[in-house]
Amino acid sequence: MNVLIVHAHNEPESFNAALKDTAVAEFERGGHDVMVSDLYAMDWNPVASAADFGSRANPDYLVYALEQRHNHEAGTLAPDIAREIEKVQWCDLLILNFPIYWFSAPAILKGWIDRVMISGVFYGGKRIYDRGGMRGKRAMVTCTLGGREHMFGPEAIHGEIETMLRPLLRGSLAYCGFGVLPPFIGYHVPYVDQQAREQILVDYRERLNLIDRLPLLDFPSLDNFDDTLRPKRTGESISSDTLSHAS
Repeated sequence: MNVLIVHAHNEPESFNAALKDTAVAEFERGGHDVMVSDLYAMDWNPVASAADFGSRANPDYLVYALEQRHNHEAGTLAPDIAREIEKVQWCDLLILNFPIYWFSAPAILKGWIDRVMISGVFYGGKRIYDRGGMRGKRAMVTCTLGGREHMFGPEAIHGEIETMLRPLLRGSLAYCGFGVLPPFIGYHVPYVDQQAREQILVDYRERLNLIDRLPLLDFPSLDNFDDTLRPKRTGESISSDTLSHAS
């Protein structure tokens, strides 16, 4: 299996870096090939702009997604973007590794998604969800935060962690066709002692060793929607593809 870890933490000695290193060691021990995109070490540019394009379909008005398509087809995407796209196309499993900032990902990781997960390759038109450009690949979010585990859940003060991560789990990964694995969360990391941190790493190793047996999160199938992407009515004819998907 080919594994790409996109790592977004600005401190090389951080616990996020320990999670990243644990994943590299565990996958390599299992005979898998691993690549790491360490965004801070790479000095990754998170700003999506006209500078990402070596040619323009419309030089007078920037529609970023349309220029992504045009420049991919023309081979004129910025080199840093093209390299990251090649890595994602190479991998079977994508791991996004980062600390939670304000119920979200760090800006540098959001900028990686904005610039790399391009229209025309990752998604486009009805090439979304189970028909997205990355179908057949899997993805997992690995993240840390300061809150305690009891602060997250249906009745908890911060709500469910999957809801917090929805823009990533559904809006980015599932939307582009990845089979999305349940996220791995390191809770209360800045405040726990070394023993607790070591236990989180043990739990992460166990998760990685079970990764081929983990159920995927449930996201929409286009088989259940009509040509206008409205839900099919009860009793509406269901294709053989839908029956196969549901079996």
